[in-house]
Amino acid sequence: MASIIVRGLDESVKKQLAARAKEHGRSMEAEVRDILTRAARRPNIGVALMLAAQDVGGVDDLPVPERADVARAADFE
Repeated sequence: MASIIVRGLDESVKKQLAARAKEHGRSMEAEVRDILTRAARRPNIGVALMLAAQDVGGVDDLPVPERADVARAADFE
């Protein structure tokens, strides 16, 4: 199992994590592990939009406009 170290965590965040861990009856490490695991497994916006589109019948019939523009270099001046 992998390990990570989080440096520079604000003291108030650490206190909130400790309180949350106590509410759930587990160690702060177990609480942080649960938070990170749930956050990593949460679908990203692209997946969420795809699932929402599937719920209403999909987007296969939507027209895709033709792109005729030409790529050009950005002018930063």
